Amino acid sequence: MSISDRLLGKKNVNGKPHIEAVAPSFALPGGEVRIIGRSLRPPELRRPSVHFGDIEGTVLISSDDFVVARVPEGAASGPVVVSTNGHVSNAHSIEVAVPVADNLHPVANPAYDRDNGAIYTTLSGSRGQKVPVSVHKITPDHGSEPFLTDVINPTGLAFSPGGEMFISSRYDGTVYRVTPFKEAEEFARNLGIATGIAFDSDGRMFVGDRSGTIYLVNEIGEGTSFATLEASMAGYHVAFGPDGYLYVAGPTLSSFDSVMRISRDGEVSRFFS
Repeated sequence: MSISDRLLGKKNVNGKPHIEAVAPSFALPGGEVRIIGRSLRPPELRRPSVHFGDIEGTVLISSDDFVVARVPEGAASGPVVVSTNGHVSNAHSIEVAVPVADNLHPVANPAYDRDNGAIYTTLSGSRGQKVPVSVHKITPDHGSEPFLTDVINPTGLAFSPGGEMFISSRYDGTVYRVTPFKEAEEFARNLGIATGIAFDSDGRMFVGDRSGTIYLVNEIGEGTSFATLEASMAGYHVAFGPDGYLYVAGPTLSSFDSVMRISRDGEVSRFFS
């Protein structure tokens, strides 16, 4: 960088756009990303163009040091560039998700089986509806095959550290354990409107409830209240971070949802709004 560039800080004297970062680095078609850099908007204050590979995205907000753009349909993982006044920026890589299965109804997180590389997800249906196939198996080559048929409104899916699959049902507030013979047997009951499932590093099971309660379920299927969220906060999506905290997200009545963090002692705090 020249002396004049350093004196001008982020300002790029030759007018050529430069990308420093793209956040998030993983995105869905239709989602939004924030491109951070310098000289990202033409001097005439017209909007720049953003290309995801060969496909142009929609610019929603633009300024000299950041641009918000929507990932276009058909975009693939690869380079993102910003163009202004005939100048093209350096390329910055982004990972764009691709569909692997459709015609499903995954209410909460799918589950990944480390042993065989398969993904399991639900066709949950409306409240009380018994669908022909409630859990589907997505193979590593993106093939879809029926896996379970006898759980009504399957919601959360998770594998225990020992490799057993557990499924919650928001219909009857039950967590089911799947046997090696692909049979769902009751493991824990009376868990409200059971939603997300997660295991901590000690192998303890935690189950979310749509009314905001997080249950701790012991090894014999007995559930006790571990933490209580806001009344409108549904524990659909639960996961443990490397810091040992339980992170919870779910739909609320607000225009903006939050991510809550729960300590090992059950203390709840707001992690992100």
